Amino acid sequence: MSQNLKSWDMNAEEDTMKDLYLCFSLEDRDYAFEVRHLTEILALPAITTIPGTAPFLKGVINIRGKIIPVMDVRLRFDMQFKPYHERTCVLLVELDGLPLGLIVDSVNDVLRIPTENIDLAPKIGESKSSRFIYATGRVNDSVKILINLQRLLTEEETVLIKDIPGN
Repeated sequence: MSQNLKSWDMNAEEDTMKDLYLCFSLEDRDYAFEVRHLTEILALPAITTIPGTAPFLKGVINIRGKIIPVMDVRLRFDMQFKPYHERTCVLLVELDGLPLGLIVDSVNDVLRIPTENIDLAPKIGESKSSRFIYATGRVNDSVKILINLQRLLTEEETVLIKDIPGN
């Protein structure tokens, strides 16, 4: 099932999208990013692999004639691969004009996390995945790990993705 968020009138919705985060799960952890980056949520489509790419880049998908690179966020965060299942989905996002599909274990919901409930993430070690995390969001009795989508790809990786045929 597809949910197209681009159809919203972005000018009219700008204020209502403030503080909105899409929450998803990897393992038993809840992550979130600003919903303004999201264009669509898809059931896991067929993925065409591209030889010679980084392990976290699973390949490309064809969405209405547009070729979109797909990243397994679990692998990007150095987590162990887990076979895909019925709740696995692809979050289509746009980063500086570059469309990208993010494979996640499941989508939870969209939450409003006011600025006063967001705390910059403490620097705990130098794990590779810590560069993607910028803050934590307090929601009732739980904590959501807020990620910076702009940091999911290095500049070099972005250039390589733009060179994939169809982009």
